[in-house]
Amino acid sequence: MKWITRKDIKIDRVACPWLIKRFIDPQAAFLFVEEKDLLEKSKQEGAIPFDAPKIEAIKLNHRGPRCTFEAIIEDYTISDPVLLRLALIVRAADIKGQENVAAEGIGLRSIAQGFAAMGLSDEDRLARQFPVYDALYAYVQRQEK
Repeated sequence: MKWITRKDIKIDRVACPWLIKRFIDPQAAFLFVEEKDLLEKSKQEGAIPFDAPKIEAIKLNHRGPRCTFEAIIEDYTISDPVLLRLALIVRAADIKGQENVAAEGIGLRSIAQGFAAMGLSDEDRLARQFPVYDALYAYVQRQEK
C-alpha cells in the first residue's frame, strides 16, 4: 500500500510510518508532498493520507488531544499494550500542551528536532529514526514487565 503525508516530517509523521511498517503493512511505501497538494496527490497515487490536522477530510489525523499515531492504533484495532504506552510518548513529544502524559516525550521531541536540523530528506529521516522507535518500543516493553 501507499501512504502519503506532508513533507518535512517530524515526530508523528515519523512515528506513524514506523508503526505502519512494523505492525500493519511491512511493504508500505511513503510519499511526502506539500500540504496543499495532499488530497489531490493521494487520489492520484491511490495512497492513504495521514497526519494533516488542518485538513478535516483526512481520517487518520489528530483526534482531540490525541495524535495520529493513536488514531492509527485505534482504526487498525491494535491492542499491543506496549504500543499504547508508546503512543503516549509520541503524543507528549508531538502535541504542545500534552507533554505531561509521558516524561519521555521531551527527549523524543529533542531527537526529532535534531534530525530535522540535520537537513536530511524525509526518506533519510525515516531510515535513521526507525531505530529510535525500535529502541523506544524495547524500552517500554521492558518497563511493562
